[in-house]
Amino acid sequence: MISRAAELFTEPNPLARHYSRFRVGERLLLTGHSHQAWPDCGFEGQQRAWHDAATYVDDKWEHAFERAERVRAGYRRLLDDPDGFYSLAESTHDLLVRFLSALPWRERRQIVTTDQEFYSLRRQLLRLEEEGVEVVRVAAAPAHSVGARLAAAVSDRTAAVCTSTVFFSTAQIAGDLSPAAEACRRHGARLLLDVYHQLNVIPFSLTRSGLGDAYVLCAGYKYLQLGEGNAILRFPPDCELRPIATGWFAEFGELTAEKTPGRVAYNAGQDRFAGATYDPTAHYRAAEVFDFFHRQGLSAELLREVSQHQVGLLRERFDRLDLDPKLIDRDRELPLDQVGGFLTLTSAHAGTLNQRLKKRGMMTDYRGEILRLGPAPFLSDAQLVRAIETLGEVARELP
Repeated sequence: MISRAAELFTEPNPLARHYSRFRVGERLLLTGHSHQAWPDCGFEGQQRAWHDAATYVDDKWEHAFERAERVRAGYRRLLDDPDGFYSLAESTHDLLVRFLSALPWRERRQIVTTDQEFYSLRRQLLRLEEEGVEVVRVAAAPAHSVGARLAAAVSDRTAAVCTSTVFFSTAQIAGDLSPAAEACRRHGARLLLDVYHQLNVIPFSLTRSGLGDAYVLCAGYKYLQLGEGNAILRFPPDCELRPIATGWFAEFGELTAEKTPGRVAYNAGQDRFAGATYDPTAHYRAAEVFDFFHRQGLSAELLREVSQHQVGLLRERFDRLDLDPKLIDRDRELPLDQVGGFLTLTSAHAGTLNQRLKKRGMMTDYRGEILRLGPAPFLSDAQLVRAIETLGEVARELP
């Protein structure tokens, strides 16, 4: 069990042995903001899914649903949310579509969002805009005041406000979102928060932030280390939305109830935004990983301390390289405590750098002219120093 963040700064990192299949001690995996390695226990969970299917056949669902409840419990702990309901799906896009389909489009034809949203939301809203939906995009920067700008854009025409709590392209943390929440309550709109780049790397509490009536999207591909297929839509228990995009699991608890002719029934509990029959393997994997984090003492608070140390080390070592800022640079005005779990570097050669680094055993990713370096708790300080040294060597080879 890890009791202090500093234990994870040493070489070798004591967590690394739990990630033997991903060979985290042998490779420089700086994709922690995108695809973190999975602990070995996740593989054991996948094997258990197969075993249960072979043993119980169609009766496997009792065991699968038990894992699904453990996944809900894991998210509930991280969100500090004892009362919310959680629908599960393969991806955040699945749940986003169901959420959007439930909005009162006959009366409200406007969505308020930011100009720095994740790809699924950006693309879906662009498509809705082509069909006549009004999409109001406020500037995400400066991030500390985005809540006020979102609030100012809300009106009685607004169906929902959709925003990230950490912006995926810049790592900047959205500031106080309570003004946006208050504006939504005042005008009868819904607030949808994407916490994909926050959960398990920056502590988040729906209770303490007063956002218990918010809808929350997240999935397990990034800092949670759950892998694909573990998305959630958290919604308030008094939700009465009726998604148009709806599968038969959304009435799972109502199959034998008396039906109202001409009206589709919805589960009164967790499955209001559910789809249909799915592959439960991901939930077996996720249940094991949530348990692993708990056993290791990897709380969100400890992981934030680790992340701040790691991103700070990357920043400091990058500055030491003293590279030509015309080739590659970073935002030196942004305080460390206002960024999430990765370092963004700006370069017109971001794609070239990404490919050349990969050839040297260092994995990163990029978006346009942004090269993203995402550390993870299983990496040692020595590995991060080697990573920046490698970046310096590659950057100096640029024309």
